[in-house]
Parts: sequence; C-alpha cells; structure tokens
Amino acid sequence: MNSGPAGSTSSVVDPFVTADSTVDAGPDHTPWPAEDAARYRALGHWRGQTFGTWLSGLVAAYSERTAVVGVSAATGQQVRWSYAELDERSHRLAAGFVDRGIEAGERVLVQLPNVAEYVPVVFGLWRAGALPVFALPAHRHSELVHFASHAEAAAIVTVGSHERHDYAAEARSVADEVPSLRHVFVVGSDEFADLAAAEPRQLPDPDPEGLAFLQLSGGSTGMSKLIPRTHDDYLYSVRESARICRLRPDSVYLVVLPVAHNYPMSSPGILGALHAGAAVVLSPRPDADTAFALIEAEGVTMCGVVPPLAAAWVQAAGRTARDLSTLEVLLVGGAKCGRELAERIEPALGCRLQQVFGMAEGLVFYTRLDDPDELVLSTQGRPISLDDEIRVVNPDDPDAGSDDVVPPGQAGALLTRGPYTIRGYYRAAEHNAKAFTADGFYRTGDLVRLHPSGHVEVVGRVKEQINRGGEKVAPEEVENHLMAHPDVLDAALVGVADEFLGERTCAYVVPADGAEPAEAELRRFVRERGVAAFKVPDRVVLTAEFPTTGVGKTSKRELRAVLAAQAKNG
Repeated sequence: MNSGPAGSTSSVVDPFVTADSTVDAGPDHTPWPAEDAARYRALGHWRGQTFGTWLSGLVAAYSERTAVVGVSAATGQQVRWSYAELDERSHRLAAGFVDRGIEAGERVLVQLPNVAEYVPVVFGLWRAGALPVFALPAHRHSELVHFASHAEAAAIVTVGSHERHDYAAEARSVADEVPSLRHVFVVGSDEFADLAAAEPRQLPDPDPEGLAFLQLSGGSTGMSKLIPRTHDDYLYSVRESARICRLRPDSVYLVVLPVAHNYPMSSPGILGALHAGAAVVLSPRPDADTAFALIEAEGVTMCGVVPPLAAAWVQAAGRTARDLSTLEVLLVGGAKCGRELAERIEPALGCRLQQVFGMAEGLVFYTRLDDPDELVLSTQGRPISLDDEIRVVNPDDPDAGSDDVVPPGQAGALLTRGPYTIRGYYRAAEHNAKAFTADGFYRTGDLVRLHPSGHVEVVGRVKEQINRGGEKVAPEEVENHLMAHPDVLDAALVGVADEFLGERTCAYVVPADGAEPAEAELRRFVRERGVAAFKVPDRVVLTAEFPTTGVGKTSKRELRAVLAAQAKNG
C-alpha cells in the first residue's frame, strides 16, 4: 500500500465502540459494525487520520512543490500555489469560518465552479470541523433548497456571477427560504477576503471516524440523497486510487469535470494527486481547446473525463496543433465507455486508456495500467480493495441474498459492502431499508457481468435513473415538475440510447383534456422551475395514454421499446 508522507497515523482513542459492539457515529450516520471497523483499522485501511492532518503530512514532504494551478475567482487571473501556500490559506480560512460562527459538525453547502479557491475552502472547512455539502455548479434553486434544508446547512460558499449566472443572488434567495442558513460566503467579495485573512491558529482535530462531508447521490427516485463519508473511509480510497493510477510527485492532474463530483475529487482526482505530491490543474471549461492548451502549457500527465467528452477530444485531436505528448493516462468513467470509443482513444490521444467505474456511495473499479488490452477495452475494471465484497444477484428478486448469486458470466444486480462503501444514506432511514440488505450490502442499482479475472462489465441499470453523459437524472423529479404544468395530466421520463451522451431523456406527456402544450413550452417550464439544465427533457412527446403493466403501473419498458424502435427506423 502506498502510504507516502501521509501514511503516519495519529494516536486515536476509540470512544465510538459502544456496549452493543457498534461504532456509534451519531444518529445521522449508519455506522460500520464494530468488528468490521476493527478489522479495517487492523488492516491499515483506516489510519485515524483527518483531512487536515493528512494535508499537514503532505506539506512536510512537498512544501515548495506546486499543489494547485487555476483561475482565481477573486482576481480572474491564474494562480499557482505551493503545498505550503495551500496549507496556509486553508488554516486562515478555517480560522475565518470559526470566527464567523461556523461550529464543528455544522454543514456548509459548497457550490463553486473549477476555481483555485475551491481547494483551500474545502480544507478550511475540514480544519474548522465543518462538513462540506458538495453541490454542483449546474444545480439551481429548488435543488439547493432541498440540499440545504435536508442537511440543515448553516452557510453557503459560492461565487458571484459565473458563466452568465448570478450564483450569489441565488444563494441569498435560498438562504431566505431555509431557516438554518445564517451565512452566504461569496468567494471574491471583500467580506470573503477578510475571512480568508484571519490569523491562523490551531483548532481541534475532528474525529477521523466521524463524518467529513456529504456528497450527492445520483437520485434514482426524487431528489438526490445525501451520502455521508468519513475521513477514514474516504482517505483509504484516495490512497489506493493514487497507488493504482501510479501517481507520483512529478505527475500533473488536470480537472475538467465539475470538481465537486466524486470522480474528479477522488478517482484519483485532486485528492489522489495531492496524496502523491503531484500538481492539480483546474480547467475552467472541459472543451478540447481549453483542455489541450492546459495540457501543453502545464505538462499534464493525467486527466479524467466522461465518455461524451472523450469522444469530443478524440475528434479534436486530429486537428489540434497543441502538443499533447505529456499526457500519459486518460481515465474514462462516469458512464460506461463503449468498446468503439475505447478503441479510438489511445491512437487519437497517444495515451493509455484507464477505465473507471464507481459511485459516490463508495465502491470504485479501475482497469489496471498493466491489464491486457482486451480487458481495458471491454470492462470497467476490478475493485480497489481485496476487502470490497461483491455479489452479483438475480435482479428480479428485491430481497436477493448470498443464495441468489447468478451463475458465472450471467448479468445480475451488483451488491457491495466494504471499507469505503457507506452503510446508509444521511437521515434516510426509510430509503436505507430498501437500498441496503439486512447484512449491510449496498444495492447499487447497476446490472453487471463479472469476469473470471474479477473485472466487471457494466450492462445497464436496475433502477430507472438515467445516465445522461455522466449526469444522473431521476425520472420522478422531472416528472413531478412536468405534472405541475396546468396542461399536463401525466408524465413519464425515459432514457433513449444516444451515441454521444450514452442516454438522452424523452418525456412522454399525457395532456389534460382539450390541451395541446407545445414541446418548447414544456421544456421552458421545467427549466424555469429552477432545475439543472441537464435535467430538462431533451425531447417531449405528447401521447393519449401510457402503456401499463398488469397491475396498472406505467410500463416504462414499453416506452423505451417504442423509442428504441423509432431510433432504429431513423
């Protein structure tokens, strides 16, 4: 295991083991059983280390090396911070947050684009003992209200205007609706500059087995769930990702996807790069022109993209004059990378393809850099850890257990548990009863085929969640927005195969009596209800009625079949 300078452990007392032999991490966090937690500690997976102490170890080893390169939200200019400068900025921000009343354990909604300040802000919150809640730049009012309300967030950290959207005004509007929100911190404002200039001081280190942050689920039904991650479990996945991806101090990792996504955060992402003493370069946009210029200027060696972006880069590579020769590895994940695209990446970009498949709830698969080409092209990899437990079970049995494992090579529903996979969503007891088995396996909702090598081939989804170019769309959420329109009686959102995005969304709408709402009107209506742009239906089709199952439920399987037939017929 690659521990590096961050491998040292602090002396940690275990006040979390109760008489009933369960690690007590509080009412909002479903704990690992005590015997599993003890085993993960004994194996060295959990090291009793927080993100703050981890960064301090990195600074001791890599003080003057470049840590972060990116555009500053405050100045609009590119900045270049060493590990020592990142450390100081995060210490000052931690003191500033505490001085303004942010208390240990409080949740803080972070909605920042790919700006340099993202990294010290997050470490500042961790050092203050606060829990970042990672929203994406694409999220809008209704989603932010949901996240902030559910987490009872105390503050929002955002920017002013960015890409023609006024984030600061929206954050203040959200704060007006959510009683718990006391502060809106706008990076780049004079107020934030004062906060960031606070005198650094030693603050109490949080519990490494306690919650570190909340990420967002893809949300198979309704709004996204909140995913509680601990310092110990997440840092284990970061260390192992850095090792598997062979990051080293002279590596340069380019972030082109929204940095708050789990993928660019830790697979291996910015945290994996920092663990290795490497440099992190934040790209303001993912397009080939912007990214290729940064690859050439910064000597980028590794980057992670989603399949649609990989396809766009492959096309652009043939006409670029940029020198991409430093690029060694392109990770492709977020959605399944099809064989045809996979075969084009290495010849076009001159780098090694590494497939990655994972989830913010924990489990991550990688193809290894020394895997045979056939496995790299045809599978999404094998798990990070030998202690990742995998079951591939009958997808038609909602109570599938160990006796329901499908025969080797047959597709089935993926279940998992392990040292970095959560045992429950945040404040979601009812949902947890469905999402997890009685013995703690997480029902991922993915259909996979397990190869003899341990590699997994992703076949599809058990759940109805639509994977639109790596962005997850929950049909029920969009359907609810559509049905709020006065001319809509019923709505069903389905995914249709798309060569570029993997899936696009199509909304089938049953109009109210006598109504004929226009497609453009319905798409505008959904957009104006304050949802992310990727959730607005790509297509709207009016229909007199829906096909139904034997018990009267809308048959989305038949709707998908209709769409597939239409696509096949041109």
